[in-house]
Amino acid sequence: MDSVMWKKLTSNRLTLLSCTMLILMLVLALFAPWLTPHDPNFVSLEHKLERPSAAYWLGTDHLGRDILSRLIYGTRISLGISFIVMVLIIIISVAIGTLSGYSGGVIDRIFMRFCDLLMAFPSLILSLAMLGILGPGLVNVIFAMVMSYWVWYARWIRGMVMTAKQQNFILAAKIAGTPGYKIIWFHILPNIWPPTIVLATLNLGSMILSISGLSFLGLGIQPPMPEWGAMLNDSKQFLKSNPMLMLYPGLCIMLVVMAFNFIGDALRDALDPRQERMR
Repeated sequence: MDSVMWKKLTSNRLTLLSCTMLILMLVLALFAPWLTPHDPNFVSLEHKLERPSAAYWLGTDHLGRDILSRLIYGTRISLGISFIVMVLIIIISVAIGTLSGYSGGVIDRIFMRFCDLLMAFPSLILSLAMLGILGPGLVNVIFAMVMSYWVWYARWIRGMVMTAKQQNFILAAKIAGTPGYKIIWFHILPNIWPPTIVLATLNLGSMILSISGLSFLGLGIQPPMPEWGAMLNDSKQFLKSNPMLMLYPGLCIMLVVMAFNFIGDALRDALDPRQERMR
């Protein structure tokens, strides 16, 4: 990234604030065992639903578990799962989209008809159906999310590859006898990575929302694992008597999603100087 792009990123206060917050979240996720004041899964019924105090900074839930500790560990789970899902989606979609777009012909038609079949169903509905068959759980959530969302990325990447392979420098490389795998690795992939990274950053917020939504419905991460969506599900019965139980994890989800959206917008502006956005 050159100095002009870096200046665009650092000149936006919202972007800097979002990066700072995400760095803080990553620090909390990495050092959660040393930063949490209590065991996030320790049940103490005599301390249930306590208000914030010196011992419990954000209070306790209906089982007497420390909310702050569970929020910190929830950062590790919510962000970690989202990153894993997005990395797997990008790997699968780049491989299939590049192969399909560059090869064309029968291979392209087979892959695209399969993508059309999966895209006929809304991604969240497809995830719910898979989890309904496989059952809830960490591994099943990752599998269902990857299988439901990779087709959209693969089709988008295929379009970029088909556009890139028509460029003069690609045609010149073919005429010079450059093998196809070298053209893909050294010429096509470097051109599709920047917009792919921007899209992945923009959609990380949506991924966190989807995973939290599945947990809120009881089909995602299961108790006692401290995940933000699962914490919302556990706290909904106390919405009237103790609304802060739902506010804390909901606020964490909102802030992280907003941060990813702001950073994704800034990356898009920095990597695509031709695009003038109205502010």
